[in-house]
Amino acid sequence: MIEGFFQLTTALGIIGLAVVWQANFLIDMFTLSPDQKKGLKRHKRSALKSAVVLVVLGPLYTVAGSMMGLPLAQCVNLVPW
Repeated sequence: MIEGFFQLTTALGIIGLAVVWQANFLIDMFTLSPDQKKGLKRHKRSALKSAVVLVVLGPLYTVAGSMMGLPLAQCVNLVPW
């Protein structure tokens, strides 16, 4: 059950990043002011940072947790196959 939760939240995070990233590009086509473009650029960067944290911390916790003997680390499996 915990493994499914981690897989689901990771998948939703990655899908959410793709949706936000594409929406930002769409909005970027219709913005005219430089201040709005700067704000969108900051938003894209923060969305990318969130996705990197989501994708990196799951496997990192699995590896580090199993090395330290944490019981929850065995439940985290982000590989979809």
